[in-house]
This record gives sequence, structure tokens and C-alpha cells, in this order.
Amino acid sequence: MPEKTKYFVVREKAVPEVLLKVVEAKRLLDTKKVETVQEAADLVGISRSSFYKYKDDIFPFRDNVKGKTLTFVLQMDDEPGLLSDVLNVIAEYHANILTIHQSIPINGVASLTLSVEVLPQTGDISSMIETIEGKEGIHYLKILARE
Repeated sequence: MPEKTKYFVVREKAVPEVLLKVVEAKRLLDTKKVETVQEAADLVGISRSSFYKYKDDIFPFRDNVKGKTLTFVLQMDDEPGLLSDVLNVIAEYHANILTIHQSIPINGVASLTLSVEVLPQTGDISSMIETIEGKEGIHYLKILARE
């Protein structure tokens, strides 16, 4: 019986350096800045065998989400206009909001669950998430699912 594949979303700081270098080597190859795997591996400072070992197991988050649904939860202060600010960020990145569920605030903090459709014209999702996280009044953001 085949083993079920599991996927994880982790922040860049938690990814081992060799995997980040594999992503960079793949980018060099995709953009035609180098012609061979050996050239890409040499430029980023990994062995060719490391590249082949991990190349199918690591990819930037933004590269694999176009046309998908992203669901995330965040905790935010119960302040007028903050939800509007979050929704405006999503609109600025040209993503489509599918569902919004906000809990009744407890002790001045509300939980918000959003499902967002990532369209072909949607910008960098990682940047969108960082922008939302950076808003004053946002305490926590976690990606729950990507379908």
C-alpha cells in the first residue's frame, strides 16, 4: 500500500539552508540564468546530488497555489476598520474572498477565518500574508488549508 504524502507549510526561517539553496538552484534553471544542474548547484553552494535528492520535495509557496483555495485564521483586535483593512489587502493582491467568518469578540479580540481563491492575476501570496500580519491589531495568523 503506498504511503500517503503529507504537506507542511513552514516559515522560511524553519527551512534548512540546503533546501533553500535547492529552491534557488531551481529558480536559476527556470529563468535560464544557467544551463545545467551542475552550474546551478555550484552557484548556490550545494552538491548536484543534494539538488536531485530534494528538487521534487521543496518549492516556494507562491508557485503552487494559483487557482487554489487558501484558508487561514487570524486573531485581531476588535477595532473599527481593521477587518476592512485586512479585506483591502486581499483585494490589492487580486485574490477573491470566498468566505468570511468572524467570531464575537472576547476581551476585545476576535477570531476571523477567511477562505480566499488565489487567481492567476493574484500577486505573491507570501507577501500578502506578511502584509496582513504586519497590520497593527493583528495578533496571530495561521494558514489552515490549501486546496
